[in-house]
Amino acid sequence: MTYGGVHEALRQYRKLQTETAVETADSHRLIAMLLDGAIERIGRAKAHLERGETARKGEQIGLAVSIIEGLRAALDHERGGEIAANLEALYDYMERRLTEGNLRNDASALEEVAGLLAQIRDAWAAVPGLLAGGTQAAAAGAGR
Repeated sequence: MTYGGVHEALRQYRKLQTETAVETADSHRLIAMLLDGAIERIGRAKAHLERGETARKGEQIGLAVSIIEGLRAALDHERGGEIAANLEALYDYMERRLTEGNLRNDASALEEVAGLLAQIRDAWAAVPGLLAGGTQAAAAGAGR
């Protein structure tokens, strides 16, 4: 098998692996995957920026913006209240910063957005534990 053939086989494997992960993930895991995907695309965009690969940089930033738009669309304003409103404003800010970073070749804008997304991802990762702890505390309180 040629190098190109191996590369294509690996690409197909990764695609299948991702599709399987998406099909079996719950909504909490899907959001985590989207956050990770946006961070990854921004990292790729920064690498393309550093190499002067303008078109590829723009493609990756476009993908990151699309993911952020998807995260924004997934917000539940009815149940999320102020948190959802704050996240919507933050997602809007991130999209603007990515666009500015793309137009100005500003790596610091890309890094800023990746950092913000990482903070959201870390907080999101803590949610199941907080919910489980809250459920345990409520059950303990109900037992009194």
